[in-house]
Amino acid sequence: MNTHDQFMQRCYELAAIAASEGESPVGSVLVSNGLIIGEGTEKSRQLKDVTRHAEVVAILDALQKGKPTAGSILYSNVEPCILCSYAIRHYKIAEVVFEKHTGELGGTHAPFNLLTAADFTSWDQPPVITVYTRK
Repeated sequence: MNTHDQFMQRCYELAAIAASEGESPVGSVLVSNGLIIGEGTEKSRQLKDVTRHAEVVAILDALQKGKPTAGSILYSNVEPCILCSYAIRHYKIAEVVFEKHTGELGGTHAPFNLLTAADFTSWDQPPVITVYTRK
């Protein structure tokens, strides 16, 4: 099992938890130096807060634990949306690994490709994007 497999497996477990709680089946982990520093499940319906996507919850989990996010890797079973892409860029996450594209609301989809656009002067270079293929 390679590193991506291990962390994506945790995303699938978290996605199953989200689904069992009536949420969209999305799970996310934030990894630094080979260790999970933050985890998140979709919480938008439960918290009645559209900003509580799994990726944002994972980032907030790491921040609440006092873990630095810059240079980390974010894993999600679904492509981060535009909202999540903003948070990823703001917190200087170095790589994003996801399995399923989300279409026009995804952060890699033009014309709102916040996750991949290199021409924002307010942010560093975009993160490396790795599209995961389940074995």
